[in-house]
Parts: sequence; C-alpha cells; structure tokens
Amino acid sequence: MLRPVIVVLMLVSFTCGENPAVQVTLTNKGLQYGKHVGAGWIQDRLDLVTLPDISGTVLHYIHYTLSGVNITKCDFPEPSVEFYQDIAGFNTSSSGLSVAVTGRWTTHAGLIHDGGSFDMAIFNMDVTSVVKLGKDADGHLSVTSAHCEARVGNVDVRFQGGASWMFKPFVEHLKGRIKDKIEASICPVVEKSIVNVEYHLQAMNVSFDVGENFTFDFPLTGMPVIHASSLNLGLKGEFYNIKGHTEPPFEAQPFTVPEQPGYMLSVGLSEFTLNSASYVLYKAGLLQTVITDSMIPPYLHMHLNTSWMGPYIPQLPKMFPGLLMSLQVYARKVPMFSFQPGVVKLGFEGAVKAFAIQPNGTETPLFKLNVDSTHSGKVWIAGGRLKGSVTLDNLTVTLVSSEVGTFQTDTLEHSMKAGMILVFAKLNVELGKGIGLPGTKHAQLVNTVLGMEEGFIAISSDAMLL
Repeated sequence: MLRPVIVVLMLVSFTCGENPAVQVTLTNKGLQYGKHVGAGWIQDRLDLVTLPDISGTVLHYIHYTLSGVNITKCDFPEPSVEFYQDIAGFNTSSSGLSVAVTGRWTTHAGLIHDGGSFDMAIFNMDVTSVVKLGKDADGHLSVTSAHCEARVGNVDVRFQGGASWMFKPFVEHLKGRIKDKIEASICPVVEKSIVNVEYHLQAMNVSFDVGENFTFDFPLTGMPVIHASSLNLGLKGEFYNIKGHTEPPFEAQPFTVPEQPGYMLSVGLSEFTLNSASYVLYKAGLLQTVITDSMIPPYLHMHLNTSWMGPYIPQLPKMFPGLLMSLQVYARKVPMFSFQPGVVKLGFEGAVKAFAIQPNGTETPLFKLNVDSTHSGKVWIAGGRLKGSVTLDNLTVTLVSSEVGTFQTDTLEHSMKAGMILVFAKLNVELGKGIGLPGTKHAQLVNTVLGMEEGFIAISSDAMLL
C-alpha cells in the first residue's frame, strides 16, 4: 500500500527561509496517477512476497511455527491516497484486501516433532497510514510515519499432513491468535517501508555539478506546503562556482505558479536561476572570447583585416596595411535575463578591443568599442520538443578609445546589426528544430505546455512511467 506514496515522491523529486527560484507542484491528478501505478506495481509483485513466520503455543507446551508463507491469490482493491493538510502529508488507506496463502507448519513438544502444510485465507484487511512530509537541515525532503492502523476481518486456516488432526480442536483459538499476530505485524512493515523511503530521500543529491567548474544547488528552501488538492515544493535553484560559493548581488523574487489541476505536475522556473548562471559565468571570466578571421562564417561575406575595415576606419589600412586583425570581445557587466509575459528579454553590455596582428605574431592595440545590445526570445513546446527563437531589438556602438585616431561608428554599427541579423536567422533555424523534453529511463513527460509569465516560466505536464 505504501508504494503509491513512493511513486508520488519520486514524481516530485524531479529547499532555509528564502524565496525559491524553482517551484514544483504535484496536483491531485498526479497523486492519483502515482497511486494507480503503485497499486499495479504491488499487484504484479505479490507472488514474490514471503510473509513473516508466525509462531506460538497450544496448551502451554506444544510450540508451533507457520513458515514459508507465500501468497497464492490476492484480491487487492486500489487504495485511496489523498493530500492531508492537517499534518502536511498524505493519508493512504486500503480496504477490503483479501489474501490466500500457503506454507509449512511445524510443532514440537519436548522431543516430539511434527510438520505438514497449511492453507490460509485472510479476509477484509483494512490498513490506514498517514505519512508526514518535512525537510532536514540540508534541504532534503523527509518522510515520517505519523499514524498507522491495521485491522483483519477474519482468518480461515486448514492444516494438512502429520498429526494435523490435533489442531482441529484449537482452530478457532489459532485463528484468533494468527489474526492478532497479522494485525500486529502490518504497521511495523509499513513503518519500515517509510524508513526505507526516508533513507533513499536522504541519499538523493540536492546539488549536481555542471561541467568542471559549476554546480547547481536545489535544496528545499522551506517546508513542503500541502493544500487540499496539491503539494508544493520550493527549491533554491541557484548556480555556483565550485571553487567559491559567492552569492550574487540580487535575490530571487517571490512568484506564484498558476494552478493547473488538469495536469499532473507544474514547474515554475524563476529568471533568478538563469541570472545566477550568468553571474557565475561573468565572475569566472568566461563571458569573453577572441575572434579571428578564420572564425568568421562564410555567409557573412566579411573578413577581419585592416583592408576590409577601411570603409569604416579610413586611416586604418594606411597605418597598418594588409594585416589580419583579432577582436577581444567581453561582457562589461553581468548579462541579465528578464522574463515577461510571452517573451524573454536579455540585456548585454559588452566591449570589443581590436588588435592588428603583426607579421611576427605580436598584436598592436587599435581601438576599443562599447557594444550594447538588447535581445528578445521566445520559447515554446510543440510536438513534444522544446523550441525557441531570438531577435535583435537594438544595438549601439560607441568609441571608447583609439590608437588610430577618432572615427564615426554609425556605419560600423549598421553593418554589425546586419551581421547579427544573419547570424540569428541561422540560429533560429536550429532553435526551430527544438530539442526533446527531458526524461529518464523510467519516466517521460507528455502533454506538456509552457507559458512565459512575469518573472518566471511555467511548465505544466503529465508524466508517464515506462
């Protein structure tokens, strides 16, 4: 009966007192799907279950043991699972469970030993378990047993072989003893299963490395929140440099993911997560590159040399005739993403330092430009694939310093805009092809929709276990 709870916890395990940058919501639809899958899993594996031995005494000196108890038939009605607001957890119950089992019986009284087989039917078992959710100091999701109650309606047992006739006068007495022992053993088994789930949850990572230099941190930021029809988990969702755990100069802002009861799961991703990645890249000095002539795509029909730059800077080819050039491009500030309804905005404040490459390989500085641009992007899901597009909103080029004398940047700015538009056109072809939605070997997302909201992206989906 506990398996539905395990399935549900694994579905949401796809978080300290701070605003979460990632929110995960499990709806009642997802809870009921987890229950259904868990019930099927139990039904398929019941024939592999060996029940605990049952032992006792008859007439104070005849000791008996029922062992090797295997299930031969089971009537397993689908259990009930619901969110339980009072203790922030789940209330699970299974009613009317009936089981037929077979096994071996042995007795001994002093030096006298005997044995045989038995058949037993257990009727109308009812089990109720309340599981409380919480979080530990490290931000792991935790589960504990808050309540368990078990009742067995009736037991029928028949003994065969050996001196089984001697049991017949005591069958009614044995039925009561066996019924009591079964009732007493159910909740410890349930609670052991909950402890096992807790062990696996504590072993789950709340961060993972991204490449060699970065880590993504996603512990719980607060206690799980249970509503009548949903469970919400808030996760930190922040990127760090592995070499140093430095907080960015901005904070995650509160946001609320719209309820989507028609889907099993909803995930809200704040712009803070992307901006924390941008901050880490900037602080690590990775938002810079050197561009040479060999790197220019052929479709741009341009070259990076002093002759080609002549129309923009007339004095350049005269001062440095026939030389190749290199451009050092870097971000002056942290590029910041802004999520707005239907669109993603990105502001990039960059700089370009130009050099002439002398025949002996040395580089001579030529000029420095500030290049500031704003971009818009769209993201959507179609055909089970995540797709996107990006456009250039604006670009300005300003001369900061020059070793070759002053020059106007208007024509250069126009050419750079045209070049970026060509690059984005090529990029959008690839973005339009999309990438497959994330999944595991055990589950995949289906019927997935995506919406851009103020400050966050909301993704709602159903899940299908494979």
